Amino acid sequence: MNFKNHFLMAMPDLSGDYFGNTLTYICEHNDDGAMGIVVNRPTDVSILELLAKLNMEPERRWVEQLVLDGGPVAQDRGFVLYRGNEEFGTSVDVAENIRLSTAMETLTAIAAGDGPEDFLIALGYAGWGEGQLEGEISRNSWLTVEATSEILFDTPAEEKLQAAAQLLGIDFNLIAAQPGHG
Repeated sequence: MNFKNHFLMAMPDLSGDYFGNTLTYICEHNDDGAMGIVVNRPTDVSILELLAKLNMEPERRWVEQLVLDGGPVAQDRGFVLYRGNEEFGTSVDVAENIRLSTAMETLTAIAAGDGPEDFLIALGYAGWGEGQLEGEISRNSWLTVEATSEILFDTPAEEKLQAAAQLLGIDFNLIAAQPGHG
């Protein structure tokens, strides 16, 4: 199965792991592996601060919106996940009306107020080698569900994991970390 445009919900047994309590959005999945962005782990750096560090003069409206810790790989690289059809340099389609960009052009447009209205900026990403993600899913490390742009862009970070679980009709808070044996 291809998990592109799906959410990965870290099962409670990953609680001591980097991915504990995370919701990861899968941007690419093919025979070579998978790539995703953790979408519910904000850093303590605001988008305003990040853009200012890049010598851009952004609008102050991003003073509260935080940059995400997108994953443990390449944490010095920025990724912009956004809703819309605008193209910015290296933009790639992830799903209908959802794109991913690593282009500085995207950040410049956002700072100038000419970029997409709905976006997430993350530093780093999550990556899996060939067959690795499928193996982790078969070992019940992750629950998967098709993603929605509403959860990605309209739901506060601290509510995203539970909102994704509700797509499956479950309360994530009630899942046990260890399976029971009778």
